[in-house]
Amino acid sequence: MDRPANHDDALAEVLEQYWGFDTFRPLQREAIDSVLAGRDSLVILPTGGGKSLCYQAPALAMPGVAIIVSPLISLMKDQVDALKLSGAPAAFINSSLSSEERRKVLQQVRTGEIKLLYAAPERLVRPQTLNFLRSVDVSFVAIDEAHCVSTWGHDFRPEYTELSLLKQALPGVAVHAYTATAAERVRQDITQGLALRDPQMLIGPFDRPNLVFRVRRATRKLDQVQEVIDRHPGESGIVYCISRNEVESVAASLKSAGVRAAPYHAGLGDTARARNQEAFLKDRIDVIVATVAFGMGIDKPDVRFVVHAGMPKSLEAYVQESGRAGRDGLESECLLLYKGSDAVLWRRMIEEGEPAALEGALRSLGEMMRYTTSVGCRHQAIVEHFGQSLDRHNCGACDYCLDELSFADEPLINAQKIISCVARLEQRFGASHTAKVLAGSKDQNVTRFNHTTLSTYGILKHEHGTTIRDWIEQLVGQGHLAKVGEYGVLQITTSGREVLRGETTPQLLAPAKRVKESRARTKEDWEGVDRGLFDALKELRGELAAEKTVPAYMVFGDQSLRDMARRRPTSEEAFARVRGVGAAKLRDYGQVFIGAITNYCSEMGVPTDVME
Repeated sequence: MDRPANHDDALAEVLEQYWGFDTFRPLQREAIDSVLAGRDSLVILPTGGGKSLCYQAPALAMPGVAIIVSPLISLMKDQVDALKLSGAPAAFINSSLSSEERRKVLQQVRTGEIKLLYAAPERLVRPQTLNFLRSVDVSFVAIDEAHCVSTWGHDFRPEYTELSLLKQALPGVAVHAYTATAAERVRQDITQGLALRDPQMLIGPFDRPNLVFRVRRATRKLDQVQEVIDRHPGESGIVYCISRNEVESVAASLKSAGVRAAPYHAGLGDTARARNQEAFLKDRIDVIVATVAFGMGIDKPDVRFVVHAGMPKSLEAYVQESGRAGRDGLESECLLLYKGSDAVLWRRMIEEGEPAALEGALRSLGEMMRYTTSVGCRHQAIVEHFGQSLDRHNCGACDYCLDELSFADEPLINAQKIISCVARLEQRFGASHTAKVLAGSKDQNVTRFNHTTLSTYGILKHEHGTTIRDWIEQLVGQGHLAKVGEYGVLQITTSGREVLRGETTPQLLAPAKRVKESRARTKEDWEGVDRGLFDALKELRGELAAEKTVPAYMVFGDQSLRDMARRRPTSEEAFARVRGVGAAKLRDYGQVFIGAITNYCSEMGVPTDVME
């Protein structure tokens, strides 16, 4: 894509000055080029893929002010605080500011002092705001969390549907949409809903190889959650629950067990939610237990685990929520715990929600159920959902590829019994009824339909009903059975008939039991890192963050600390080569960190400047 030659120099300069970077993550450069060229774009990068840099960097390299649409006040504040710590001229305008503060920000925009202005969608489409934007030099508009415009998305927000007014109000100004998860239909909705003109469509890789995915039936939920926390002592993590009541009970149980945890859900008052979120971001607590009300746009990069203590409502939601782990690229863990009643609860909540989003939400729920009950590589299942494929046979980072799963004996015979029962039921009943027939249940519907006389009645009576139901779902997930219609009637597919003929053997999991999680493939995250120095620098980072009342990661991320503990620089020139050290952070923190590194290495007899 063509772009002015001087943009390259300006871009390189801002990357070095504000972020201390000299390279891009996948697709970032292409996304930035679209902005520099003034062409509308839709950029889809997974959580942790570095979307914000795609608009922040060009905003600082171009004349004028970039308008950033952001859905949450807390998100705006976090991003602006991080930009300011890096020396970037950014501001937000929202209801948290006084009238005088808003006037000051708008005046700074007029005089060109502000390069990035964050605002909520409902504020931007007000006539007075549109008039103001017409009066200043707007370089471009960036719309974060753009999937919110689509009723087929997992977080539809009606206020996003008015953002097409920006195109009318600012003719000639490019609009760029950014989201972490968007299937084909959602992409179409974003393009149409935001009135994008011939947008550059940039879809990044959905695979997050640093995340270890596991799926388990919830048999000992609190113990299973605690086991994950125990594997990450003193590290940050998120535990998602479906209901507010469960959030409170899980948080209370963890606190009683000595975990620094706090709850977060929409039923808490604004003050309590803000207090608990701030405590998590600033490392005063380790674990936040939350409903999905928590998390959109959370920039904390050092979340080391995300546990879903219940099945999410869609695979898109799961990818976004689990993707809040390991945003810094370091290895992190994602555990999904599920039980059969999760889907029932979500269906009820969906049917009570936005009518326009009902059809899409129910379809997404079905896709999530298939993922939960499928038997195969978790990374492959995720990327295939988004129309991509994995470039390796074994991901080395999920329960299936790590050989943590136990498989049932005689999978072919058991599958044939199940599919035969579906055939005997004339493919007219759902999974629950089919499982009852196979188990030999005396349920009134089984008796009423005279299904006690079928040859497949009780043919799996030696198995637990939950196991039979899981096997049915696994056969659906593997494509040997299909759920059809509003009531999920089971139908036999072509591959299911191959199973009946013994031509295809499915995989069925053994009944859930306690499984010892293995370590994922060895990473290079800690190679050459002095762990003692890393811990010392982490403590120093916490002290400096407390002084500035900002989250610790805004001072330096874990990747930067590990790089310091690996390089062990003792001069400003060497410290400037550490990943994530820009001009402002070199000026503000260089000497204090160099002093800590020098003292530690002297006391411990550790060599310095080892990578110079």
